[in-house]
Amino acid sequence: MSVLAQRVERVVGIAECKVSATAGERLITYALGSCLGIVVFDPLAQVAGLLHVMLPTGTIDEPQRRAQPAMFVDSGLPMLFKACYALGAQKSRMRIVVAGGAHAGASVHADRFKIGLHNVRALDSLLRRNGVEVQASDLGGWQISRNLWIDVANGDVTVCVNGVERRL
Repeated sequence: MSVLAQRVERVVGIAECKVSATAGERLITYALGSCLGIVVFDPLAQVAGLLHVMLPTGTIDEPQRRAQPAMFVDSGLPMLFKACYALGAQKSRMRIVVAGGAHAGASVHADRFKIGLHNVRALDSLLRRNGVEVQASDLGGWQISRNLWIDVANGDVTVCVNGVERRL
C-alpha cells in the first residue's frame, strides 16, 4: 500500500502545535485569517511541525501564555522548534514556510488592530534574532482565509485559498 493510501490527517487547531516524524501523516490547519500557520521541516530527520498562532505576544497576559503558549508567536515558535528537536530535527536543516497574516475588514480603516500585520512583524523579528529565514510564504491580503498543510513524507507544503491549491 502506498504512503498516499495510508495518509492520516492530523488537524492543528487554533492555538495548537503538532509535530510528526511519521511519513504517512499530513499536518493541516484551516481558516488562517490574521492568524499565522508556521510550518517547519527537516528533510534529513523527516520531521515536520505545524503551529497555528493567533496573536504576536502573550506578554500582556502571562497566565494565558503559560496555559496556551501556541496561541502566541513569541511563545509558540520556540515551542514548535523544541518539539521538532525532540524528534531529531536540527535548526540548520529546517525549512520554514508561513501563511496567513491577512487584514480583517474591507479596508485599512476597518482593520483597527492590524493583528495580521503584527503577527508577521513579531515572527520576522523573532526569526531574525535567531538567524533563521523563511523559505516560502503566502501572507497578507484582505479577508483571505487560507488552509495550509505539510506532507511529512516529503515536506511538500500546500496552501489553499478559495479552493485553489498552490505548493509553497
